[in-house]
Amino acid sequence: MEDLPAGLPDHELRAGLARYGITGRPVYAPVGFGDYHWTVYDRWFTSVSDLITKPLADLRRAMETAAGLAEQLPFVVAPVRSEDGEVVVPLNERYALSVFPYVTGRSGSFGDPVHPGVSELLAALHACEPPEDCPVVPIGVPGRAELTALLDEPGEWFSTAAREVFVAHADTVRAKLAELDELAAGLTDVLVVTHGEPHAGNVINSPRGLCLVDWDTVGLAPPERDHWLVDGDSPFYALRWAMDDVVGFTEKLRAPHERSRDAELALRYFTETLKGLQSESVQVSMVPTSAVAASRTRSVQVPLRVSDDRSTV
Repeated sequence: MEDLPAGLPDHELRAGLARYGITGRPVYAPVGFGDYHWTVYDRWFTSVSDLITKPLADLRRAMETAAGLAEQLPFVVAPVRSEDGEVVVPLNERYALSVFPYVTGRSGSFGDPVHPGVSELLAALHACEPPEDCPVVPIGVPGRAELTALLDEPGEWFSTAAREVFVAHADTVRAKLAELDELAAGLTDVLVVTHGEPHAGNVINSPRGLCLVDWDTVGLAPPERDHWLVDGDSPFYALRWAMDDVVGFTEKLRAPHERSRDAELALRYFTETLKGLQSESVQVSMVPTSAVAASRTRSVQVPLRVSDDRSTV
């Protein structure tokens, strides 16, 4: 995110970091779209999540799953634990903190070709034993009922421009929801541990090999959930991604929000997603958004440095 989180004083962030024994000055990193990030001493990379769109229980479950996976798979960059053993630390009623090792390496950007070696990482991930209490990813679009209701009665929106573009594409959204139902019938019944977003922005080519970051969308699902981002082989998940974005941007742009650069980007990508659906060209938005929605956050991590004593890679 380019904007700092509203309602998070600096002293609350520092208090959260202190629970990890981190006392250095956090430096804001305006990257990604959804979570907020700071680095500390080029040793830690932190993510602050908005609990309005990402419930604390769900976030903790995902981070605990990532921690469990890191015990089996060396390429998983999992959160470190606080001094009292937590993988997620609440900062106040709205925000929560996770801390990761700062890993040196090169990462791509969302939309870049995915490194060929990612296929091997996914094969190992899909074959691993699911950690206890691993989330199960629903096949259907979270928030579909609310979206369907808005198609019939849009109501009031904080962003009038977003309301106009939504209303103009309402028939397209209805048609794509029906198409998604038809495509779902062709999915495999096999469920494996999936990352959810193994695109180039979530892959770091480090001195120790390829690493996967950003595990808050981890969950049991058909393997196509990961493979389509690598080889484009699943019409269902390509369309599901776009529909998740529609839901996420709809929630964000209907609700009161500050007029900011991030809000401008949200409207831009919302518009592009809807136009892409209408043109029959299902293209993922340049900034992935379900971090905007409750179901997922897509943050592109900056190059990180491996910590000497707490690295998981």
